[in-house]
Amino acid sequence: MNGTHTVTALRRWSCQDKPLPLVEDVKYIHIYDFDNTVFTSPLPNRQIWNASTCGSLQAQDFLHQGGWWHNPRILGSVGEGIEVEEPRAWQGCWNETIVDLARASMEDSSTLNVLLTGRQESGFAELIGRMIASKGLEFHIVALKPATGPNGQTFGSTMLFKQALLKDIVMTYSTAEEIRVYEDRPKHVKGFRDFFMELNSTIMATMAFDGGPVPRQPITAEVIPVADLEGLMDPVAEVAEVQRMINIHNQAILDRAAPKGSRPYKIKRSVFYTGYLISASDIERLKSLIKLPANCPEHEVKYLANNILITPRPAPRSILDKVGGIGAKMTWRVTGLACHENRVWAARVIPMMQGAKFYTENHTPCVVLATRRQAKPIEASRIHNWQPVPEHQAFEFDTTVGEKVLLRVEEDYQGEDEYEASFPNARNARKHPREEDFPPLGSEKPQHTRPQQRSGAWQNNRGGNNNSIGFAAQRGNRGGGGSRGGQSGGGFRGRRGGGGGGGGQRGRGRGGYRSLDDNMGQGYGGGSMQY
Repeated sequence: MNGTHTVTALRRWSCQDKPLPLVEDVKYIHIYDFDNTVFTSPLPNRQIWNASTCGSLQAQDFLHQGGWWHNPRILGSVGEGIEVEEPRAWQGCWNETIVDLARASMEDSSTLNVLLTGRQESGFAELIGRMIASKGLEFHIVALKPATGPNGQTFGSTMLFKQALLKDIVMTYSTAEEIRVYEDRPKHVKGFRDFFMELNSTIMATMAFDGGPVPRQPITAEVIPVADLEGLMDPVAEVAEVQRMINIHNQAILDRAAPKGSRPYKIKRSVFYTGYLISASDIERLKSLIKLPANCPEHEVKYLANNILITPRPAPRSILDKVGGIGAKMTWRVTGLACHENRVWAARVIPMMQGAKFYTENHTPCVVLATRRQAKPIEASRIHNWQPVPEHQAFEFDTTVGEKVLLRVEEDYQGEDEYEASFPNARNARKHPREEDFPPLGSEKPQHTRPQQRSGAWQNNRGGNNNSIGFAAQRGNRGGGGSRGGQSGGGFRGRRGGGGGGGGQRGRGRGGYRSLDDNMGQGYGGGSMQY
């Protein structure tokens, strides 16, 4: 058995042509994961994409050339791109604590130093090699997931690939006494611990079975969880790269190069509300007005203070005209505070300019400062008793008319117009009336029609109008025309993005990122504001 595990054979796992230390010289083995262990890799930005898309983008087979973790352009776009970042060694993108440990491993002649990542060898070997070289890091082995292993093996998952290599390393360096694995994903931490327990059990069982020579003694194994740092790309670059991935995918469909049954995709916008948006600095000032009761735990409160609601949906032109259009500025002053049933905290406001033209669907213009768990900002509309504020709390602040928008990557339907595309399930769009569905008094009301049936074919034509939901649909009249099925009207009230439930997460409080080989599913929790 010992003859099958040689240093020469082990070198075939590595992406670099570098000699390995002699077996008898190695006492310790240190294994470093790459993504969010050594390097702070970017995740899909939850402030850009809805919950379903954050999960879908990270699935291996979502797009023709692979998802987020399988496209080298995503990793290559970190910071300001390779050309800018390589000379400065991707400064600020490393987990410096783990980098220092890797340097210590490099300097110890009795340690085998290994970088092990589930990223695909064919697409990432050169890029990751340049990244670690720019940082001055050296590893005896740099192993990425190959299409086939040195002995023709294929791997159904990243974990199976890593376990195969770890076994080869441990059995080759048979005199090593200890192995340490640095890993950020809790699921993989457990998987490695279970693997080493089983490996040692197999070694001991072999010793007990025949009492003869064995490949090695059991090894002391320690798997060290790493608290990863959340990395994000520049938002403009991120959307541009996802759009480029979609363009390649869609072109592959037209060229018949994509797998049979592949669907074309498109980036669509979900507008959760239109409001007078408040700057970050003023948000912090307004939060200081919140007075929680003694029996209200801090973790049950969601702090908001980010807008004065105009309408909980895309605003039609008739409403945008009332508020001066997207980008219009206005200054407000806090005049009162209130709390509704210890569930919703709000501040009453008025425009600073006397007689200023404004619009809000709430009876009283207000800023929802915070909500308790399971409460919704819309409950602020039930507040009728406001307590005046002292002069030192009568804050003045500026706002800009804008929209709370998250992007979605969804199927590109034939004939879908921009209004329909603003809903996570386009086929339900007609449940939400358009402005033209409510003609002026005295005119003949048009007949409502059913939504257009979607064809499996795909064409790049776009028709229809771009009108958003109408003023007449603001309160009451939620059904619209042709309503079918279980979703109620009212724009985006309570919606959490398109798609199903939240499977496939990696056990992190912040939502986590998906495995390099996870199948399609959902990632983060919802990011919408419930009005």
